[in-house]
Amino acid sequence: MNQNYRKVSHEAIKFMSRAIRMAQKGLGRTSPNPMVGAVVVKNGKIVGEGFHRALGEPHAEVDAIRAAGAQTEGAELFVTLEPCNHYGRTPPCTQAIMAAGIKKVYYGIDDPNPSVIGGGAEFLRKAGVEVVGQVLENRCRALNDMYLTNVTFKRPFVYLKLAMSLDGRVATRTGHSQWITSEQSRMRVHRLRDRVTAVMVGIKTVLADNPFLTTRLNGREGRDPVRIVADSNLRTPLEANIFNQMSPAGVIIATRRNPPSRLRARLEKKGCRVIETASLDKVDLKDLLTNLYQIGITSLLIEGGAGLAWGALEARIVDRCMFFYAPIIIGGKSAPSGVSGAGIDRLEQAPRLVDMRSSRIGPDILVEGKVVYPGDQDDTTNKSS
Repeated sequence: MNQNYRKVSHEAIKFMSRAIRMAQKGLGRTSPNPMVGAVVVKNGKIVGEGFHRALGEPHAEVDAIRAAGAQTEGAELFVTLEPCNHYGRTPPCTQAIMAAGIKKVYYGIDDPNPSVIGGGAEFLRKAGVEVVGQVLENRCRALNDMYLTNVTFKRPFVYLKLAMSLDGRVATRTGHSQWITSEQSRMRVHRLRDRVTAVMVGIKTVLADNPFLTTRLNGREGRDPVRIVADSNLRTPLEANIFNQMSPAGVIIATRRNPPSRLRARLEKKGCRVIETASLDKVDLKDLLTNLYQIGITSLLIEGGAGLAWGALEARIVDRCMFFYAPIIIGGKSAPSGVSGAGIDRLEQAPRLVDMRSSRIGPDILVEGKVVYPGDQDDTTNKSS
């Protein structure tokens, strides 16, 4: 594609930064669509701004153009994602841009959706609109990691969250685990649950902790994610808290191929959905993600246990880690760790975090970052050492 990669002014960066902040207002509510923000600028001043609020609602460009009203003629538009040029649930944004008399469009990233990529920018150029592509590309890409993963790999975006002591333990040697991290950290996790489509734990976590896996936010009502249990032998008790009658979110039991039909029938009678995966002896996580994406699950939060955490890393499906560390030391060789499984043989085989950051959450420390695996394009392992 004939992209325009010229350097842009400080003013353009300022207005695209504002569009990014507008896009963030749709956090957790636009799936399976991306988060998009837009601002209309005329004579150096913002005259309209908007964002995509939810599936089926107007796109950000249309929202901003409507807010600008009659001031769009000859104005500039800043939008975080390439404008669409196809009919979906809403008409093409390129038509709205043309009808508004916008003279110049700045956008953040190309849309990898096959029905969009390049088409919107090229259409506008041919129609005489000046188009400048990939402004603040890295920030706009980070804004929509989830959407980009969905469209590129046809699977949900996966978070792995663990709450541990400083020495990496998730419980004492007697199994006592509530609560290792602070209320502030737990509230951060509930905000994440409010944004994702589904949350998953392993059967051992259900049997040991009996979690509700609902969203509980201070001062406002949150949205519950679909609750998923990785349970290869269908041991989930019918009285488990995941079968919460007060929650509108459903329950999925992910299992192996050809599980006992009697056990499957009792769970389905309880109202949950049972998804068989390709493996005969365990839950095939890669196959599970394909199945989940096909039924509309676009983001998944894995919250434990240790075996599931390693299984997800070993399957190379984790996109982002969020590890909460409490300022305590538990010790004990029999105290469970956050990640178990077979592990690696050599350090160069280890998954690594990049673009990593740490922050204080109450008394705790949150370490988070994008996961890269050996052989990935972003792998930063020093091959010569």
